[in-house]
Amino acid sequence: MSLHSLQVRQTALSLLRSGVRNAEVARQLNVPVGTIGYWKHMDRAKRGECPGRGFHDCPRCDGVPLNHAAYAYLLGLYLGDGHISHYSGHRTLSLMITLDDHWPGIQDEAEAALRSVFPTHRTCRVRVKGAHNIKVYSKHLPCLFPQHGPGRKHERLIALAPWQQEIVDQHPWNFIRGLIHSDGCRITNWTVRKGKRYEYPRYWFTNVSDDIRRLFTNTLDRLGVAWRNCTRHGRPYNVSVARKESVALMDAHVGPKY
Repeated sequence: MSLHSLQVRQTALSLLRSGVRNAEVARQLNVPVGTIGYWKHMDRAKRGECPGRGFHDCPRCDGVPLNHAAYAYLLGLYLGDGHISHYSGHRTLSLMITLDDHWPGIQDEAEAALRSVFPTHRTCRVRVKGAHNIKVYSKHLPCLFPQHGPGRKHERLIALAPWQQEIVDQHPWNFIRGLIHSDGCRITNWTVRKGKRYEYPRYWFTNVSDDIRRLFTNTLDRLGVAWRNCTRHGRPYNVSVARKESVALMDAHVGPKY
């Protein structure tokens, strides 16, 4: 291996930078996992990514540029299926968005948004039953997502900060797309009229939080999309978009999950 150590090391670093785990890289290249860990540490140190170093990369604290379009989409995903946590074994906070494996394209889009919003941080995917958790680590997550707090989202107030509302106003369809990709869908509904079955497409958004549903419907109002609440079993958790013109607007900017 010494004759090809440089080539092997470069291959290992390429795999590590793409998110492959240390153990898997070690298995593929037949290199001790401790060596892989050392190479990874030295590579991250060279690029200034070692944990504990003083970064100045927060759009809120340090004024670095923020990709507003990607952020609006990511905000929608976070309000739907995302949460911020700090596990005892980790050095810093993590943002995790859980997305179904039936929609791999949305997983890719979510990870691309994370990379755009957090360009100096690595992202990763963690497999869970039927889904993947798309993750990024940063101590500045509460700066970008001030909705973070103790308890579940539907048990506390969820309101956008003025700077977040400005971004949503600039990129409303990105925000709607993120909400639909997390807690919504496009389905084919049907009804029977005069004995004949009719089918038509409909967008459906479900969230237990009154505040999050209100953010969704307020944005639809600004976009000229007609909607209505659908109460089931006494629970008003569903928002429907079914009018032909409004579905066409949603199709043009959101579309089915993929």
